[in-house]
Amino acid sequence: MTAASQAERTVLEEEFNWLLKEEVHAVLKQLQDILKEASRRFSMPSPGLCEGQLKQENFILGSSTMDQVKGVLTLQGEALTQADINIKVAKSSQVMHFAFRDDKQWKLQQIQDARNHVNQALQLLSSRDESYTFKTGAEVNKLMDAVMLQLTRARNRLTTPASMTLPELAASGLMKMFTPPMPGDVMVNFYINLSKLCLTVYQLHVLQPNTTKNFKSAGSSVLHNPGVMFEYNNTKFEVSHVHKVECVVPWLNDTLVFFTISLQLCQQLKDKVGFSELWSFALVLH
Repeated sequence: MTAASQAERTVLEEEFNWLLKEEVHAVLKQLQDILKEASRRFSMPSPGLCEGQLKQENFILGSSTMDQVKGVLTLQGEALTQADINIKVAKSSQVMHFAFRDDKQWKLQQIQDARNHVNQALQLLSSRDESYTFKTGAEVNKLMDAVMLQLTRARNRLTTPASMTLPELAASGLMKMFTPPMPGDVMVNFYINLSKLCLTVYQLHVLQPNTTKNFKSAGSSVLHNPGVMFEYNNTKFEVSHVHKVECVVPWLNDTLVFFTISLQLCQQLKDKVGFSELWSFALVLH
């Protein structure tokens, strides 16, 4: 190896060591700041109230389908603490009104899971504080991969609602939360889709025994269509009408933006570390 190439290699090694010692930690600090802000969105404090009290937000639900469903949902962190719903019955002008019982609230598992994944990513980052010295690029990549996995899972929980069968929905605790109790021919479901809080209302009719020869039970889905059939408690049903209403939750949109920025930062750091290692390896071969 010539003196020039030796000097060049020494410079690259110094640059790479600086990258591991200084720039990696700068990016980790930036990631922590962003994810702390994301985590804070999941538990916004209520202004003027006692410490630990989460902010309550009311969201008005409207419908484009001739106002068949209207309502107001109260969201407090990951919990729906109140739901006030009016449903106009198909083929009549009757309006049914339902609200959560005072002793009930519904946990939105998607929000809870997303928050947990963010906090796990923060724990991974805080385990490598500024006093820690990274020795190899592979070590940085391993940490970035672990953080990116948690962030991808967090994002997926908000962008991919869980599929359910209609019997699963009928048997869920959600059906037992309302006063007056939901009638047997109405079912509701709440879920998050991206930055939207969604309510789906299914109106059902009972299939008579002599009309069930072509009965085929529907599978699992986020949103079931009119005409699908299912069996529950030895009774066969068909979905006659489906109404979906939704509202935007601004802080959920914020968290999705934070996830995107954080994932980009992780990938950029991986690329930079990989590029530096590649140059160092090329010089060794040279």
